[in-house]
Amino acid sequence: MTATRRLAAILAADVVGYSRLMGLDEEGTLDRLKALRAELIDPKIAEHHGRIVKTTGDGLLVEFASVVDAVRCATQWQAAMADRVQPPDTRIDFRIGVNLGDIIIDGDDILGDGVNIAARLEALAEPGGICVSGAAHDQVRDKLDLAFEDLGEQALKNIARPVRVYRVDPNATERSDLSVTAVAPRRRVLDRPSIAVLPFDNMSGDPEQEYFVDGIVEDIITGLSRIKWLFVTARNSTFTYKGRAVDITQTGRELGVRYILEGSLRKAGNRVRITTQLIEVATGTHVWAERYDRPLGDIFDLQDEVTLNVVGAIEPSLRQAEIERAKRKRPESLDAYDLYLRALPFAQVAMPGDADRALPLLGQALELEPDYAAAHAAAAWCYEQRYLRGGLHAADKVAGLEHARAAIEAGADDAATLATAGFVIGLVAHDYETAMNAIDRALALTGSSALALGFGSIILAHAGQTALAIDYSERAIRLSPTDFTLYLPYSGLATAYCAAGNFTEAAVAGSKAAQANPRFSYPQVLQAAALSALGRLDEAKAVTRRVLELEPKFTVAEFVRAHTGRAEIWDPLGKALRGIGLPE
Repeated sequence: MTATRRLAAILAADVVGYSRLMGLDEEGTLDRLKALRAELIDPKIAEHHGRIVKTTGDGLLVEFASVVDAVRCATQWQAAMADRVQPPDTRIDFRIGVNLGDIIIDGDDILGDGVNIAARLEALAEPGGICVSGAAHDQVRDKLDLAFEDLGEQALKNIARPVRVYRVDPNATERSDLSVTAVAPRRRVLDRPSIAVLPFDNMSGDPEQEYFVDGIVEDIITGLSRIKWLFVTARNSTFTYKGRAVDITQTGRELGVRYILEGSLRKAGNRVRITTQLIEVATGTHVWAERYDRPLGDIFDLQDEVTLNVVGAIEPSLRQAEIERAKRKRPESLDAYDLYLRALPFAQVAMPGDADRALPLLGQALELEPDYAAAHAAAAWCYEQRYLRGGLHAADKVAGLEHARAAIEAGADDAATLATAGFVIGLVAHDYETAMNAIDRALALTGSSALALGFGSIILAHAGQTALAIDYSERAIRLSPTDFTLYLPYSGLATAYCAAGNFTEAAVAGSKAAQANPRFSYPQVLQAAALSALGRLDEAKAVTRRVLELEPKFTVAEFVRAHTGRAEIWDPLGKALRGIGLPE
């Protein structure tokens, strides 16, 4: 029997932070939602000829015959919600997604990708915001007095092809494709970190280099777009500034972003120099800058190399800038993302005492957003630290694995989340295959992720794949040589060289890891074992004193037991550690 199909506009809406609201006041939340439905939402849907297909506790699915009606309903709905006076701690906000697509009719229900895309668009919207598909945008852009921001093509969960997504600009009242006019509208800065990559200046005087410099910028935009926690302004918006002298602060306000990346290219003979700088719009502060001098050989290889280096360096620099921004916020204004950022510096120390400071912050973030994948991953990492360097308590192991699996389930499209969760599963459960599946998925999403390469190097070394572990480590170090988490690939190198019996290089790598993170005991244990195996006992004992300062309850037996994935690696290291007097 052939299914009945029709073309329809689908509106999907969801209450922001529903679980938190229900936890605070279950009956009060339900009463307020019922009042909103009766006073505002249902009348608006009826006014614009919509049909409520189904409701869940926190959401609605609505069908419209006209996509113009659907988008008009959504904008009036959100505008009315913005005007309502609500207590800040129990405020109800909605996210809305609108799609135009083919649907399958099943009684009173509707099914199919047309419905699924609307639901995914809703998840991309900000609180109080609206996202529409390219198909919906094409139908309404000349019919409604609204402005749209092109978010580019987005890979949506369980949707085969990327979908063009547009954000309805809540502050603009005139139609626009967001081209820049003499007086450009000022946009509201997004709640999540956001960046615009401006066209690089061609300083070489050679018009033929325009295609090359534009290609680099386009590749950087594409690479940054794969970082799921970062909003990247589309090329169509930023390239309107090409050839113009710009004021960074004004341009950032016009584009509604926190950060701007600008750069230039200069060609001399057969060499090219590319300079880049990352600027925080609000303060004018230079977050990061770099210069690349390269021979002008294969154009595409050079574009790929520069793009990989720029994206690899920008991600940790942006994350650190976001941490500093969160520190400046007043405690009462912290959201789940801010709490996560405040926890991250403690988690990155990788020691149990600091993990204990991070976990309450992450717990608060997860109370606000129970499916916050990055917070689950950071919590998993903290429990891994407590487990491996805090006494091997079973409760920490269980909690770490639970958070890691929750992170993978909720963050399958976030490279840092996948890599962190995979790392925890590998070290805590010694399940190296599952760990590397997650880490390699992270690298497929963002090949320039030094964090994923660093975590991967440690897991591969634990699995005995020393050559591949060394490769991952060296790639991470090249990509991000100044990142605080540089201690991860150096720890991977130290582990790999110990496993391969190259104790001279293991001692060097362990020392470099300790320089990058002096408070992390693990690579210093490896350094001590390597020095002991080399017969450099005085140096080894000096390192052991630092280990015991960092980890007073350290014992050789517990260290070896924590890393029993491959006894042929860890038993010889245990023997070397016993030889320099570390507690049994």
